[in-house]
Amino acid sequence: MSVFVNRSLNLKHIALVGFDMDYTLVRYDSTAFETLAHDEAARYLAENRGYPDSVRDLVFEPERAIVGLVIDRRNGNLLKLSRYGKVKMASHGLSMLDFRQVRDAYQNIAVELSDPAFLPLDTLFSISTGVLYAQLVHLRDSGLALPDYSMLATDVSEAVDAVHRNGAIKRVVRASIEKYVIRNPLVPALLERYRDYGKRLFIITNSDYDYTRAMLEYTLDPYWKHHRSWREVFDVVITLADKPRFFEQPGRFLKIDPESGLMSNWEGPVSSGLFQGGWFKPLQRDLGVDGREILYIGDHIYGDVVSIKKRCDWRTALVLDDLGQEIRSLRSAAALQKDIDRMMDRKAELEAVINSLDLDRHAGKPVDRARLDALFDESDRLNTDISARVTEHRRFFNPYWGEVLRAGHEESRYAGQIDGYACIYMERVADLYEHSPKTYFRPQRRLMPHEAAALDGTIQPQAGTWQTD
Repeated sequence: MSVFVNRSLNLKHIALVGFDMDYTLVRYDSTAFETLAHDEAARYLAENRGYPDSVRDLVFEPERAIVGLVIDRRNGNLLKLSRYGKVKMASHGLSMLDFRQVRDAYQNIAVELSDPAFLPLDTLFSISTGVLYAQLVHLRDSGLALPDYSMLATDVSEAVDAVHRNGAIKRVVRASIEKYVIRNPLVPALLERYRDYGKRLFIITNSDYDYTRAMLEYTLDPYWKHHRSWREVFDVVITLADKPRFFEQPGRFLKIDPESGLMSNWEGPVSSGLFQGGWFKPLQRDLGVDGREILYIGDHIYGDVVSIKKRCDWRTALVLDDLGQEIRSLRSAAALQKDIDRMMDRKAELEAVINSLDLDRHAGKPVDRARLDALFDESDRLNTDISARVTEHRRFFNPYWGEVLRAGHEESRYAGQIDGYACIYMERVADLYEHSPKTYFRPQRRLMPHEAAALDGTIQPQAGTWQTD
């Protein structure tokens, strides 16, 4: 799988490479893992929040949500936004809303995620949140005694967070690690290659030390060629970092004893060893490098990418586990997409002629009514055909939400964040193994609409000059 480039990144100039752990260094079977998170969260709601016992029986439906959706707490909806914040698709409970329902509910407004009424679902860990929320909204609308939509969102989000924090999920994963964790020998091979090229490595993870140690021992330690343990490979490991807070506000570091896992206050340099908590500024200062010499790789678009770009000036890379399936689906649907594009081009041609004839009519010139009717008839037929093709196209992707990175003809909100904040992105961190640690990643030149039109001959330079008074 390729590495995709949004902005130039010269690995020769990178002295430090940092990694998130979950879904980055350690890859999970997302369906198995999110099924577990969903089921544990449902059980938590029944046992700790007084929800009806029937909630325990809910079955995880992974296709009901995709990464990048947003919960609308007020209306009980899941939303798919364009990169400009416009609502392009929505579901209420387990029912998808049609175009008119979406239009009437949101009036083409731009959703501001700073509004606490909206809750973004920006990682694979959020899929269980979206699915469970949709199911509970459906049960509430069906008559089950449940809180209002806003409180449902709060309860579900807190339940998913709780079962991640309290060890309920981690205990099951550690007991059946082969079921949930996918090992890849190319990951430790990549890390050793980076060490051979003189790069220092570090980890910043929100997981606790015991879980981090267990996961790294399982996924990395069996495959080292020149090292005995992950502790020899990483200069600094920071656990329970509480990202994005780690990049946003000061915090104290605790030093971790690697054998016992016991912690003690730490006031010294953070240049080697195992730690908990803290803040990025002392870490960067003690490692002695400029922010532009640090590359951090993670899977959380906000906690691992956006917050870093806004505050740290580090270089960023995003791991997007859905990317491989998205690309395979795009390839399968390529012929159909070309057909849709051809019809859209023809529709634009028809509309241009119709508008030209309308200008003639407005200027008092005679217009051939039969010709105009024929143009409208062809345009109507095209609309019907395009709608059918778009429906067919969607079957190659998520049956409810379509593509992860596109919302209609526009990029999705999630795609806009990737484009705006991730220097590079890939399906899995092992994809970097195919590239030398001296690679200069350069983005392809992107054409603005006027450039594309000029190059393909759609527009021609006009003779004469414009004059102003």
